[in-house]
Amino acid sequence: MIQVILRTDVDGLGKRGDIVEVADGHARNFLLPKGKAMKATDGAVVQAAKMRRARDLRDASDRDAATTVASTLVPKVISVSAKAGVEGKLFGSITSSDIVAAIEEQTGIKLDRKTLHIEEQIKTTGQHTLTAALHADVSFPITIEVVPEG
Repeated sequence: MIQVILRTDVDGLGKRGDIVEVADGHARNFLLPKGKAMKATDGAVVQAAKMRRARDLRDASDRDAATTVASTLVPKVISVSAKAGVEGKLFGSITSSDIVAAIEEQTGIKLDRKTLHIEEQIKTTGQHTLTAALHADVSFPITIEVVPEG
């Protein structure tokens, strides 16, 4: 076994700056040649502590920004218009891209469509709730109102 410092996040192993113990072959054949880790020497351990501190500060600021966005979006109802038939059935469905565009237009907040989790496809008019996960610790509901065009 050998101790290495991760230079990038590695699934199943740890995050950037973590000191982990791995098998010699894994370090020699995968982590070190691909630049994902470096050997844990005394000087490198100090550098790893700095990397962890920077990561923690960035994570805290990302969490604060996500909380601010959540406090803005949770009380609002986002209106999305779509072509619909007589009984309120849509011609097609509302996509996460449609919702992101409506959020930006109505609130000025830019979201990535990948942060939205839609349980079922939205194919009818009316109110629907979906979940947005902007950070590992911050997920919140967004309410949208689908209204027929025209």
